[in-house]
Amino acid sequence: MSAPSLEPRRRRRPLRTAVNALVVAAFVVFIAYAVAKRWGDVRDYAGRLSLRAGGLSMAAVLAAVWCSFLCWKAVLADFGSRVPLSGGMRIFFIGQLGKYLPGKLWPILTQIRLGAEYRVPKRASAAAAGVFMLLVLGTGLVLAAVTVPFLGGQAFSRYWWTLAVLPLALAAMHPAILNRGLGLALRLARREPMPRPLTLRGIATAAFWCLPMWALFGVHTWALALDLGSANAVDLYLRSTGVFAASWSIGFLLGPLPAGAGPREAAFILLFGATLPTAQATVIALVSRLLITVGDVAWGLLALLGVRKPAPADGAAEAAEAGAEAPVPEEPDTARR
Repeated sequence: MSAPSLEPRRRRRPLRTAVNALVVAAFVVFIAYAVAKRWGDVRDYAGRLSLRAGGLSMAAVLAAVWCSFLCWKAVLADFGSRVPLSGGMRIFFIGQLGKYLPGKLWPILTQIRLGAEYRVPKRASAAAAGVFMLLVLGTGLVLAAVTVPFLGGQAFSRYWWTLAVLPLALAAMHPAILNRGLGLALRLARREPMPRPLTLRGIATAAFWCLPMWALFGVHTWALALDLGSANAVDLYLRSTGVFAASWSIGFLLGPLPAGAGPREAAFILLFGATLPTAQATVIALVSRLLITVGDVAWGLLALLGVRKPAPADGAAEAAEAGAEAPVPEEPDTARR
């Protein structure tokens, strides 16, 4: 009986791999075509970027990634697991490096393993990572819904479906729906229930940190666009923030590649290209990807090299698995803010 049950999985896996490869190839071809078609302009725009604009853009990326960390930490605390600031940095920033591997589960698996060092229940680590991504996606779709209709007919006709996804994302962010979904998933998996249910206050706090995160990613994009000669700084900032949030959300939903690479850049070029020269939008998209990767790696290295692993405590693994709310080892005051 076991052989027939495994056969459909073996058939589906190559098919899914082939479909993902085709999607990736389509977006890579689009980006390569956009660069090659306007190579002279792309090279000109890339040469005009100043170190000052690059530095401001990089600083905004680092601050935005920090805000995303505070969002995740608020979700984890709402589940009843309060870790020290340095411990949270170790779990989150090292775990985030997993998003550069194919598939979307590596950050979750890494955070589960690192969270166990701080007696965080495995189910709480997994649920916090999932809810965090849902909050980032939901708030990004809100900005996308506001922005896409004003970026031209081509942008709207290509990505109108982001408006259709928005109500589902907003509903899925409500604590009552999240708690029911998590409870059902744990029952089906025959696992213990969550240590604590999510609260409206906890989710609101986590979602709040998404606002400065998107605003700072807007500054990151705006600094690059402004340096390349775009006028009307205020209007450009609003479009920069909306385009970045929309392209990130589209890349997350469509992208089988690590960190949404490919679909995100393609959407960015198309959306920003409605109001900027396509060559300029292409340079901004590629430089943005580079700076965000540097920012993720910088925070990850800081957490890896600058934060000590906690000393093993008796029964820590068992407490994390059982979901016991054991106290987290205190750290020196210098590690706190």
